[in-house]
Amino acid sequence: MKINCFIPFQDFEQTKATVASLRESPLVNRIFLLNGSENEVFMEGCENVWMDTLYSTSTIRTLSELSDVEYTLLYTKTSTLRMGYFALERLLKIAEDTGAGMIYSDHYQIINGEKKNAPLIAYQKGSLRDDFNFGSVMIYKTVSLYNAVKQMNHEYRFAGLYDLRLKISQKCDILHINEYLYTEIEDDTRKSGEKLFDYVNPKNRDLQIEMEHACTGHLKKIGAFLQPVFREIDFSTKGFEYEASVIIPVRNRIRTIADAIRSVLSQKTAFRFNLIVIDNYSTDGTTEEIDKFADDKRLIHIIPQNTELGIGGCWNVGVHHPQCGKFAVQLDSDDVYSDENALQKIVDAFYEQNCAMVVGTYKLTDIHLHEIPPGVIDHKEWTPDNGRNNALRINGLGAPRAFYTPVLRQIKVPNTSYGEDYALGLNFSRDYQIGRIYDVLYFCRRWEENSDAALDVAKQNAHNTYKDRIRTWELEARIRKNKENEMIFNFYL
Repeated sequence: MKINCFIPFQDFEQTKATVASLRESPLVNRIFLLNGSENEVFMEGCENVWMDTLYSTSTIRTLSELSDVEYTLLYTKTSTLRMGYFALERLLKIAEDTGAGMIYSDHYQIINGEKKNAPLIAYQKGSLRDDFNFGSVMIYKTVSLYNAVKQMNHEYRFAGLYDLRLKISQKCDILHINEYLYTEIEDDTRKSGEKLFDYVNPKNRDLQIEMEHACTGHLKKIGAFLQPVFREIDFSTKGFEYEASVIIPVRNRIRTIADAIRSVLSQKTAFRFNLIVIDNYSTDGTTEEIDKFADDKRLIHIIPQNTELGIGGCWNVGVHHPQCGKFAVQLDSDDVYSDENALQKIVDAFYEQNCAMVVGTYKLTDIHLHEIPPGVIDHKEWTPDNGRNNALRINGLGAPRAFYTPVLRQIKVPNTSYGEDYALGLNFSRDYQIGRIYDVLYFCRRWEENSDAALDVAKQNAHNTYKDRIRTWELEARIRKNKENEMIFNFYL
């Protein structure tokens, strides 16, 4: 077994150290320096290769053309890489034993001079996020790389590497090795909450368009693509005393819950609405803070009997309450509506767009409502025709969210405290149109007590694994839906 290695060149000393580490293994055949500058790089034992960007289709095609041995390694960072003792031997043995088309492994990271574990998660059918973390070392079975490149029919500047792994996954396994096999230097030391909105930063719009195109092609290939055909909604359902209910699950948010409640009760509408607060056994005075608004009969304060509810379970309590309105509208206990007209706009959108779910636009702020980067999050990647497909690539659908209560009561909310809203969006969009509002309806306040402000690696991995599972289940459902529709169509031919 032999392997060709491709590493990006930026700094001579760092690259020299990486080359030396790779050369410790006799399995290394050739080392190519991917050079984005006009000046050729001369380093003993290496070959200079020009690239436009590391992630382009052109660069991936170059890898395929130059890979003349069984395996191909791509390193995606410009900082020093140090392979573990016999690590390449271990990686290639597992690749050979399993026949996987691509492998990646856990590793160590040097962060601010400190060595830390960087465990990754297993790849699933639903691991369609373009920011899925493979680490910086990816090894491809060269024949799988070559066959995938042959199927590439679009030139991407940003989505070439993403397109590659999607195409490999159509024919081969992508395998995670849960062993720590190399050490990299990590330069992005931001907390999890600071990285959370990178994928919807308006500055990355060109990249997002390419990623959507690549993902849509993949969904068509595996039979999971849904045509823009939606079930109609009849809003004449009787039996609702209120047109809308705002639902707030809360636990221990004494600092913010009063702002959220006032935000709802100050709404001006042409219809009757109420507010259902599900107080999930708060212990910090939140319960007493809610009770201060008891004189307003629109407020329904519930402490559920079930003591094992997540956010989703609290939502189910609110939605199935007999006084829940025809439309169930979300507000997090940290956040506030942008003005007094938000609720009216949301309800109007249901009728105007004939949709079973509405997603608005929000602005990121600090706890004092001062705007923070990246500012307005509008999720404009959600287009009427392709939003339901692109939703399988991104990690969230936007806020605030609202639902047609009869449909939500049928589907029900997963009893989790992470990803429950995303699961609903995927499920709703399988059959129904999701309406969009591009006015800012909601101030999403980011502060130190947000549930995702500073997650450790284990919690981040658990969250990402769960969302990948949600996507996997949804993919299977959509593939089955398409097969059933095809059978019905063929039956009537």
